[in-house]
Amino acid sequence: MTQTIEHEEVTIRRGPRSGLPLIIAVHSRALGPAVGGCRLRRYGSWREGLADALRLSEAMTFKCAASGLDFGGGKSVIALDEHSELTPELRAAALADMGDFIASFEGSYLAGPDVGTTPDDMVVLRRSSPYVFCLPEEHGGTGTSSTPTATGVLAALRAGTEHVFGSRSLTGRTVVVSGFGSVGSRVAAGLAADGARVLVSDVDTAKRETAVGAGFGWLEPHEVPGTRADVLVPAAIGGVLGPGTVARLDVRLVVGPANNQLTDDSTADLLAKQDIVWVPDFVASAGGVVFTLGRECDGCTQEEAVRRVLGIGDTVRLLLERSRTNGTTPLHEARALAERRLGPPATA
Repeated sequence: MTQTIEHEEVTIRRGPRSGLPLIIAVHSRALGPAVGGCRLRRYGSWREGLADALRLSEAMTFKCAASGLDFGGGKSVIALDEHSELTPELRAAALADMGDFIASFEGSYLAGPDVGTTPDDMVVLRRSSPYVFCLPEEHGGTGTSSTPTATGVLAALRAGTEHVFGSRSLTGRTVVVSGFGSVGSRVAAGLAADGARVLVSDVDTAKRETAVGAGFGWLEPHEVPGTRADVLVPAAIGGVLGPGTVARLDVRLVVGPANNQLTDDSTADLLAKQDIVWVPDFVASAGGVVFTLGRECDGCTQEEAVRRVLGIGDTVRLLLERSRTNGTTPLHEARALAERRLGPPATA
């Protein structure tokens, strides 16, 4: 595999207790210490875990920069083999290994929960390193970031709806939420409270009963791209928007918390050509990191941190206005906003 790496630091080691591949990728510290979640998931090989870490750490750089945060982008990955059984003993050993690994960065990389890890897991990491966020509230942290992430997505959705449809009201709008996890379910509930007709989908069909019981419509995953709706909310895995999928979309607006939604940046142009407004994921999904860093680093009150999260709506309005005025894509404007803060790239 040929991989172009434009990162400040990428370190790979094998956990001495767990024997699992551990990866920490730091994309940029231009604005401050790198911040990004610790991911624990199965991969076909450790190289797939590396590719995940590289993509996600870069996205964190742009997420922090576009949100006005004085932090850079990073990501840590515990790469579990597809065939290994994740026993409680192996999980504990892997987290202990990762805690030591994070500690070795001496505060230049800060971690929080991500796919496969929880606030309780952050307690384990904190035993080795103070540079860990989102511990449960009873342990002095802010707990799960799902609620502020969803709050930020809803702020972005309302701003996008106003831009596309002329009103921020979601009453009577049909919205498809693809991914009914901890963030997607909260977004769906917020949309329903705003008067939207909400259809949800998830690869885990066991969630159907919960979704229907909550009053949402249900779609099978393969039905999502071709469903006529006003808004699509990608709220699960990344890489869901490529040429084939975009050609089938029958929506006007795409806003969601899933990271790295586009298979390639050129997909942003395809969306624009179909008159679909796509709000860049690294802008829409920033609520969790904005809230957490506000509370745990800046000492903000709960109310002030929430106000910062709601400011994502203002950022989205600005980007969409510039996109319309300049005849560019929202992705172009979002990257330009981030790059103005990051400054010119370092030269060799």
